[in-house]
Amino acid sequence: MILNPRTVIGSIIVLLSNAGLAEEHKVDQLNKRFSVPAITIKVGDSIRFVNSDSYYHNVYSLSEQATFDLGSYPKGKSRAVTFGHAGEVKAQCAIHPQMILTITVED
Repeated sequence: MILNPRTVIGSIIVLLSNAGLAEEHKVDQLNKRFSVPAITIKVGDSIRFVNSDSYYHNVYSLSEQATFDLGSYPKGKSRAVTFGHAGEVKAQCAIHPQMILTITVED
C-alpha cells in the first residue's frame, strides 16, 4: 500500500496540534482548603494538585467521569490527574473532609 505523502503530513500536523491543546492547571492546597472551590477544564487537560500546607493531603474522586486516589503527600509535593471524559467531577481530601473541589470537564 502506497501512502500519499500529503495525507501523512496532514495527519501528523493534526496530531501535533491536538497534543499541544491540552493544558495543565494548578490547584493549590493551603489552610486545609483548595485554592478554588470550582474549576472548568477541557477533556485531555490535567490538574496538578500542589500541597502548600503543613499537613499531608490525599486528593481523591469517586466520580463516574474520573475515579482516582493520589495518595497522601506532604508539603512541597504535587500530584497530577488527566481528565479524559466530559462531565462533573467531585474531588475531596480524604484527610480533611471540608476540602471539596468541583471540576467541570468540557468537550
